[in-house]
Amino acid sequence: MRISTSQLYAAGANGIERRQNQLLRLQEQLSSGRRLLTPADDPVAAARALEVTQAKEIGAQYARNQGIATDRLRLVDSQLTSLTEVLQSVRSRVVQAGNTVLSDTDRQAIASELEARFEEMLGIANSRSAEGEYLFSGHRGSTMPFARGAAVPPATTGFVSYSGDDGERLLQVAASQQMATSVAGSELFMQLRDGNGSFVAAASGNGTALPNQGSGVIGQGSVLDQGQWAAAVNGGFAWQGTDDRALQIRFSSVAGVSSYQLFDLSQPAPPATPLPATAVGPVLPFTPGQAIPLVTTQPPAPSAGIDFGAQVVITGSPAAGDTFSIRPSVNKSAFQTLQETIDLLRLPLDSGTARTDFTGKMQGHLAGIDQALAKAGEVQSRVGTRLQTLEDLSDNATVLDIQYQQTLSDLVDLDYVRAISDFTREQVSLEAAQKSFVAISGLSLFKYL
Repeated sequence: MRISTSQLYAAGANGIERRQNQLLRLQEQLSSGRRLLTPADDPVAAARALEVTQAKEIGAQYARNQGIATDRLRLVDSQLTSLTEVLQSVRSRVVQAGNTVLSDTDRQAIASELEARFEEMLGIANSRSAEGEYLFSGHRGSTMPFARGAAVPPATTGFVSYSGDDGERLLQVAASQQMATSVAGSELFMQLRDGNGSFVAAASGNGTALPNQGSGVIGQGSVLDQGQWAAAVNGGFAWQGTDDRALQIRFSSVAGVSSYQLFDLSQPAPPATPLPATAVGPVLPFTPGQAIPLVTTQPPAPSAGIDFGAQVVITGSPAAGDTFSIRPSVNKSAFQTLQETIDLLRLPLDSGTARTDFTGKMQGHLAGIDQALAKAGEVQSRVGTRLQTLEDLSDNATVLDIQYQQTLSDLVDLDYVRAISDFTREQVSLEAAQKSFVAISGLSLFKYL
């Protein structure tokens, strides 16, 4: 096979060019720190690197959302702490105000202080986030949730209304998890069950127009079996009417011995004629401070013998004709409870009957404040759980991000030790190619002629 001089030169030049290109590629890898300069360098690794990069960016967005959610919930938690402190202060003052030895002036002073706490609580309810959104307005972040309306006589102040909704703003914090970053003000402030949360026990008067005449005061009572209570209220007991379901404890006195009897106060739906209270229990002797079980045993109730699973305690000495009602709890706002407490404190106590009535009502308002405190604690506990969940998600996101970085490094980053070794080898190869080309190109028969 004959090799021409041009072929010799071309082969030598091509070999040098290949070595130079390889050396240039290694130099670019060393300067960039990346093994993959173009997808063509390793198509499989490049495709995998693209997938990992996309997953890493999605994880970074979730991490940012977690940070935003954490900041918002910390602000909510701070406001809930402030609300709890306000309610605890209110409770302390209400307990103090319940002492009937205080003068009307003392109670007026406490009422003024509670008015200030009212405004403070209203300010907390209308607090905003750093973005300007209301924290307790549900989905309606731009709507001020709470406002005091105009007073309707004989009231001197208007009740607070709620303009938000019952929703919670959600933020995607993981691939399959959304986190609520707000609290609905309706739940926190407006939908509080009055009384003990199951029923309201209160003095209901003596006759048609008089307050109770004795010194009897009823406590808030307790439910011993929630299932029995719910079953009896919702139809287990044969109420005489479908509206205004309530029981009444009515007192009588014979020869100086005080007794009580249980009555059904429920009424038929309007426009039916109102019904008188129906006795549903026997006449029993009364002992102050002893629990009175809510158990029906007296005909004509066809379901005689129904146990409501609840009891109340009455202290003091009720007069004949005094009555106390037990009604299922309904929703009542914390603002209404506090306003009614303030209004009650502004009334003068000019008789023993007024003082007894005042004591009973103050116990009811104190129970309402306790319900508000319990709700604030319950909501704050949920917020704390969310913050803990976000902390765990953040830790997991950090670990996952490190894993993504390691995977990307394995796919696209350069192994400097190997690259420098390859660079040195290619450099030697280039020098060898150049020297061999010089040597071969110098061979010619004309040197020997």
